[in-house]
Amino acid sequence: MEQWFATLKDNMTEPPSGRALGFWICTALVVGNMIGSGVFLLPASLAPYGWNAVFGWILTIAGAFALAFVYARLARAIPQEGGPYAYAQAAFGPMVGFAVAWSYWLSVVVGNGAIATGSVSYLSVLFPVIGRVHSLPPVLTVGIIWSFTLVNCWGAGVAGRFQAIATAIKLLPLGAVLVVAGIALSHGGAKFVLPFHASDIHFGPVSAAATLTLWALLGLESATVPADKVSDPRRTIPRATLIGTTFTGILYLAVCSAVLLMLPAKQLASSPAPFADFLERYWGGHAGSVLAAFAAISGFGALIGWVLLQGELAYAIAVRGVFPNWLATTSTNGTPVRAHLVSSGVLTLTVATNFNRSMVDLFTFILLLATTGCLFAYLFTGLAALRLQSRRALERSVALTVLAIVSAVYSAWAIWGAGREAALWGLATFLIAFPIYGAMVWGRRGVRGVATQAATGD
Repeated sequence: MEQWFATLKDNMTEPPSGRALGFWICTALVVGNMIGSGVFLLPASLAPYGWNAVFGWILTIAGAFALAFVYARLARAIPQEGGPYAYAQAAFGPMVGFAVAWSYWLSVVVGNGAIATGSVSYLSVLFPVIGRVHSLPPVLTVGIIWSFTLVNCWGAGVAGRFQAIATAIKLLPLGAVLVVAGIALSHGGAKFVLPFHASDIHFGPVSAAATLTLWALLGLESATVPADKVSDPRRTIPRATLIGTTFTGILYLAVCSAVLLMLPAKQLASSPAPFADFLERYWGGHAGSVLAAFAAISGFGALIGWVLLQGELAYAIAVRGVFPNWLATTSTNGTPVRAHLVSSGVLTLTVATNFNRSMVDLFTFILLLATTGCLFAYLFTGLAALRLQSRRALERSVALTVLAIVSAVYSAWAIWGAGREAALWGLATFLIAFPIYGAMVWGRRGVRGVATQAATGD
């Protein structure tokens, strides 16, 4: 299997160095991984909060920008593959670094299961047979996962180009909402917009809305993980991270606010397709099927990038001697084929768990757990920036110190906002990494000891 992948990749045109990701592809990776299928349902979840949700978006975007700034500075100082893992390891040592990587890797793999199954569910709107045949959704989902794994095994450059195309396509319906909203406002003015009353704005609803909107901005760190595949990483990754995060945040704020404030709250709260309802109300026609197609494309586009990340992260852990050595092997163009295959194998098991009806509740719980795992990575990235500055391993600046504190506090607040149960189990997942790390290191030392005795004849 691995040789077959290698043969296919040898026909590609990537440079031997493997640094096939330039600025535009890295930016597409950030934007594409952040914009998944979930955003198309988010306005319905935010409907009860009204204008509070707009302020929630502003709070979330501010926190995301602080995180993006910290990631950009760390990427410039430590242009190594692994992203959050590399930064935590540099600041706190290999054991804490592994704990961060373990939590983050699990969050990516399990999150990919949710993206894959959610995207296939959108396809069922276009092809009802998918919903009628019980065995078809899991088969189709697993087939898509391994198709995207093949794309990533061809090379990061190929996956990046696919991501760039998918990102361009998924921006079309979001742009259509903005255009239609602009036309409606230019003709009808403020009469289409939910009235604003300052007395209705409270910190509790703003905080609750911000917690929901945070999920839409996960992935801002995407360009930092495959750093060894990036051309001029010290310059490219910071620019792609900051520009991609800022662009996506502003786009989300504008698009979701338009849908949220221009659709009746009762209709929005019960809508299975808020974007489609918005376009049908102000544009007419039957936009539901069109939006379902774009939502599926959006999810699949995000999945390509997240599959890239899950393989690259497993490879980064193996390169540093914690995961087995055979995962650190790359093909002739620098692609970690084995890490991709193993990660997608775990992802396949996750999807199989999801489609086992007796395990649905467990899958939902694990998905919450995965989200907190990503937040723990964000928390330790902010703390890593502070620690590296105190050790003078990172250039000191007032802006970086302030934003690192903001990002750490924001991440801790978001973990708390995820709910007590999810936060406690996320912490448990993080802590269990320490005995796993000890067992792996002890096992490797034992193997080396046996090899040394065999070599010396003792």
